[in-house]
Amino acid sequence: MVISYLRENLKLKIMSIRIGNSCINCENLGANEVCKVHGVKVSTSYTCDSFEMKAAIKNDPNCITCARYQEPDCANPSKAAPGMLCSHWAPQSAQA
Repeated sequence: MVISYLRENLKLKIMSIRIGNSCINCENLGANEVCKVHGVKVSTSYTCDSFEMKAAIKNDPNCITCARYQEPDCANPSKAAPGMLCSHWAPQSAQA
């Protein structure tokens, strides 16, 4: 009885931060990686129940934004150029 009472009351006070939608994509991420909702410094690997996706998403796949551009593993080194895109495009940085 006491354990279930404590468990229910503690749920209300525990901040639910977990790996998932990254804080780096959240509208609530403020300066110096401080969460505007919780007032704590967060890692870009975490998120919480207050996560709000930023409205702007960069979607510009082309040779310039490819991790393989001008690298030995580029599939089309003789044709690769700004504004071009092939089926081997890879993001320069990805966060899960």
